[in-house]
Amino acid sequence: MSITKEHELSGMQTVSNAVAQTLKEMRNFAKPGMSTKALDEFGGSILNALGAKSAPRLTYNFPGWTCISVNNEIAHGIPSEHKILKDGDLINIDVSAELNGFWSDNGGSFILGNDIYGHQKLVTSSKEILKKAIDNIKGGVRIAEIGRLIETEARKKGFKVIKNLTGHGVGRGLHEEPHEIANFYDRYNHERFKKSTTVAIETFISTASTIAETENDGWTLTGDKGGFVAQHEHTILITAGKPIVLTAANNIWDA
Repeated sequence: MSITKEHELSGMQTVSNAVAQTLKEMRNFAKPGMSTKALDEFGGSILNALGAKSAPRLTYNFPGWTCISVNNEIAHGIPSEHKILKDGDLINIDVSAELNGFWSDNGGSFILGNDIYGHQKLVTSSKEILKKAIDNIKGGVRIAEIGRLIETEARKKGFKVIKNLTGHGVGRGLHEEPHEIANFYDRYNHERFKKSTTVAIETFISTASTIAETENDGWTLTGDKGGFVAQHEHTILITAGKPIVLTAANNIWDA
């Protein structure tokens, strides 16, 4: 989305704050013994209180207010009363919503309780790579170069990237141009980031897999070679210098 008027910036700030606060509060609310359904209902109540509508529910009729993926699930995990959270789980929550005609998207992975399975390096790497990628985005930068940066940094840390899940434009819809902000160098993508536009930048940092595959439920994504994936995502406004992180209130870099 191109921001040309003050009310457009204000609208994006409002919806971005709504999804950011929801993500932060859900992360703090999650406890061992809780079902992902209960966690999702909590998130849904926050969105509703803020007047925001769940984007996956609104756009795709997704069976949940938010996407909650656990352990080997990469993304689009369906909240379930039968999926019970445990100490040491690797959890990803993705919250996107619409409010007053504006849309925003954010997400983050974290370890519930104690890091008994050794996921912290993966989670920390994903957060650090997202920050470095965002710090290097400004108007005129090739999208492919940010993909190169993400994959290069992942390799330095001993990880891979998921190549068929990407960041994307966001603003007047959940997915807008540019439709693919990949986690690797796509030499065929000659698009550049445009000043005064809003995009969702996300990392998919992986221990083993490079392709996300859809499970039998039609939603949940897992890796083609197993392992674990950490995802972190911010909606940003691109400028001539460093971007403005519209979803900064989720505190994913500090979690």
